[in-house]
Amino acid sequence: MKKSIHSLTPDRRTILKGAAAVGALQIASPFVIPVWAADAVKIGIANPLTGTYAATGKNEQIGMQLAAEQINAKGGILGRKVELLFEDSTSGDAGTAVQKTRKLIERDRVNFLVGNVNSALAQAMAQVSNEKGVLHIVPGGHTDPITGKDCKWNVFRVCNTTRMEANAVSTLLFKTYGKKWHFITPDYAFGHTLYQGCEANLKKLGGTVTGNELTPLGITDFSAYLIKARAANPDVLVVLVQGNDMVNCLKQISQFGIDKQIHIAGTQQELEAVEAMPPEARVGVWMFEWYWKQAASQPGLDQFIAEIRKKSGGKVPTARTWFGYVTIHSYALACAKAKSIEAKTVAKALSDMELPPEVKLQPNKVFFRGGDHQLMLSAFIGQLNSKGDGDPENLFKVNSVVAGESIAPSIADTGCKMQMPA
Repeated sequence: MKKSIHSLTPDRRTILKGAAAVGALQIASPFVIPVWAADAVKIGIANPLTGTYAATGKNEQIGMQLAAEQINAKGGILGRKVELLFEDSTSGDAGTAVQKTRKLIERDRVNFLVGNVNSALAQAMAQVSNEKGVLHIVPGGHTDPITGKDCKWNVFRVCNTTRMEANAVSTLLFKTYGKKWHFITPDYAFGHTLYQGCEANLKKLGGTVTGNELTPLGITDFSAYLIKARAANPDVLVVLVQGNDMVNCLKQISQFGIDKQIHIAGTQQELEAVEAMPPEARVGVWMFEWYWKQAASQPGLDQFIAEIRKKSGGKVPTARTWFGYVTIHSYALACAKAKSIEAKTVAKALSDMELPPEVKLQPNKVFFRGGDHQLMLSAFIGQLNSKGDGDPENLFKVNSVVAGESIAPSIADTGCKMQMPA
């Protein structure tokens, strides 16, 4: 059943409607109603709205909705209204993600595809989108092969690769905390490639791995893994799990007092998880892929924060909100550049396309690298605040912001051999 954009019911299909009329009233006379081309531009999204990654999936959804409203307020895509079709992929079932992807492409006839938060699901979706020749942006699935050895002409990615994340923090952790590292790693594509990047960097620096605990997605009890980690006596316990698993792991680290004995750190950290854990669990050095509280003013940032607060009950945007926002705006920008919605033409327009200030909302140049279709975005590196600093939701102190180009491996090193169709 079709629903309005204001519904965030996680297990129902949601279709964006009416955003054009609402947006037009903000910029036009009350007596002027826009005339749309006959067919809407349909963007299908298969993303988790239930399970371990539900919070991150819902925030990506909010960012997408705001972007679509803004685009429609300015005339849509080539005079056609943007319509978002949401499907719950669940958090960890690749079969469901593939089924929902085929439904969006074959039944709903979407023009473009978006998804997934889960790297393994994003890879499964990419197989389908490539088979069908549908342009596909991965907003938040990080595993390297998506824009690496398994890169595809029709697939672009917004979030960092796992190797970019590892490169952003490895030297800092080694110099600050020590050379013996122990890992808590999620046992699927994202965790495996993230661990491999950290391990490779650590070996180059002259360090050693004391152990790597592989944990299943959705686990609630980390005690057995933490006991082994503590017994290994590392300098640093590197936590790589995400979502609800991050919340549970850091809570138990705090409960066992491990943070008083071993330095706690990691690569990717997310505000959704930090907000869900108690203050005493908010410890360690991490990297955020985007953060709302920035040292220097950025064009459009204050407005973006204000608009997201209206949509999310006063909550600030997270990196996931920004991922969703960038994804939909990227489609609109590339279509405008290409003067087309045809997949191959728009893919060429997206390649090497730089995001404007009001979309990138951060320092440094942000662009889709043409050779592998990976977005070069900044890394925000710092430490968690146990309590909000100046704002209840300011739970991260940014110590440095690093340009994506400086932490990304070369295209040759990614293994990507991009082949555009004739």
